[in-house]
Amino acid sequence: QVQLVESGGGSVQPGGSLRLSCAASGRIFDLIRMGWYRQAPGKERELVARITRTGLTNYADSVKGRFTISRDNAKSTVYLQMNSLEPEDTAVYYCNTGLIGDGGYMDYWGKGTLVTVSS
Repeated sequence: QVQLVESGGGSVQPGGSLRLSCAASGRIFDLIRMGWYRQAPGKERELVARITRTGLTNYADSVKGRFTISRDNAKSTVYLQMNSLEPEDTAVYYCNTGLIGDGGYMDYWGKGTLVTVSS
C-alpha cells in the first residue's frame, strides 16, 4: 500500500509564502511523476504543477513565476514553494503521484491540505 502524506498548508496574507511537502511511502519501485493539484470552492480540481523523475516540470499559467515545484528522489518527496500568494490561490491542495508499485502503474492522491490567502 502506498501512502502520500502532505504538510505545510495554512493561512497567509496576500504576498506571503508557503511551502507544501508530500512524502510518498510504501512499496514503490519507480516514482514516475509527482505533482500538485488544487480545488477551490465551487471549482473543478486543476493542475498546479508537476515534475517527472528526471526533473522536467510544467506549471499552470496562473502560477508561473510564483510557484516552484521540486523533488527529492532519495526521500520520495515533492515540494511546492509558493510565493507572492494571492487570494485566488485559496484552495485545497492535493498531492498526486504516478508510480510503479506491486500492482504495476498506479495513480495516488493525498488527502489534501488547505491553503487560505486572506488579509
